[in-house]
Formats: sequence, structure tokens, C-alpha cells
Amino acid sequence: MKSFMKTKSRWLWIPLVITNITCTLAQIAVYKCENGKVLLHSDASLEVIQARCNKLKGVIDPVNQTFAWSVEVRFFEGFNSPLQREHFNENYMETGKYPKASFSGKIIEKTDFSQPGLKIIRAKGKLNIHGVEQERILKCQVENKGGQLFIKAEFTVPVADHNIAIPKIVHQKIAEEIKVTVDAIMIE
Repeated sequence: MKSFMKTKSRWLWIPLVITNITCTLAQIAVYKCENGKVLLHSDASLEVIQARCNKLKGVIDPVNQTFAWSVEVRFFEGFNSPLQREHFNENYMETGKYPKASFSGKIIEKTDFSQPGLKIIRAKGKLNIHGVEQERILKCQVENKGGQLFIKAEFTVPVADHNIAIPKIVHQKIAEEIKVTVDAIMIE
């Protein structure tokens, strides 16, 4: 009987350990964004095109120093005309086949996101546009103000890197590199 009691008491600590682990995991917060902004800017010799989307979604895991961002391409608006938006979705980005653009990976510099202030970090990951993944290192600005993360980034995307074909007839109206600006607020 004593042997049974000793064995039984050894197993009593397991629920306590599981509860501790669960509570610790619940305290590990990730930062999320549901309505970040993305601006596309094409500055070609004959035309300037701008489009924006306010539905960028993202998450940063500060413990593992990982991130993931995605946007549904069909939500971009603000083109010079409805026909230009239609061509963007159907002919160039082919949103029926490739509905999302994404960027996910790891943060290079070990960063404590909970500390207030401005930090410049580099994010290394896979940029997936038009079904083509390219490894990229993107520099971005992260500022913690009042427990929220304010994210800003600017980078260029060569359309050829993502197999986006520009017909010769409109070659002077669409830039070979598109400037992308990201502006997002993330909360725990």
C-alpha cells in the first residue's frame, strides 16, 4: 500500500506542471495587425500609377523572432481608372490564380519588442508575389508606443523577379520596379 501511495503522489505534480506551462504559454503574446496599409507606386516614363490596400494582415512572434504578412491582391484600389484595376487583377497579377501576396520569415536582430522606442530591424524571409517566392532581406522601422507596434517599411519589387509580364505596348506605362510602402499598427 505504501508503495502504491508513493507512486500515486509522484503523479500528482503532473497537473501542476501542465497548468504552469499552459499559464506561461498564455502569457506569451504575439502582435497582430488586421488592417495595415500597403501602397504600390509605379513611376514609368509615360504614366504614374498608385494603388493602395488597407487590409494587410500580419503577426509577429516576439519570442521566436518570426513574422508573417499577407494581403489579398484583389483589394487594391485607387488606380487611374477602373480598366487599369481590371488589367492589374486579370492580366498582370492574375488574382484568380494567385490571390495573395505574402512575406514571412525571421527577424535578423534579436529584438525586445516590449521596450518602448524606435528600432530599425532587418527581416529575412520569403516574399511570395504572383506565385513566385524570392528570398529577401527587408529593412523596416518598428516603434513601440504605448504597447502598440508601429511598423513602416519601403522596398522595391522588380516585376521580372516574380514572372509578371509587361507587354511591349504598355512597357512605358508600367515601371520595371514597383515601390512598395507598408504602414501598420500591431497590437498584442
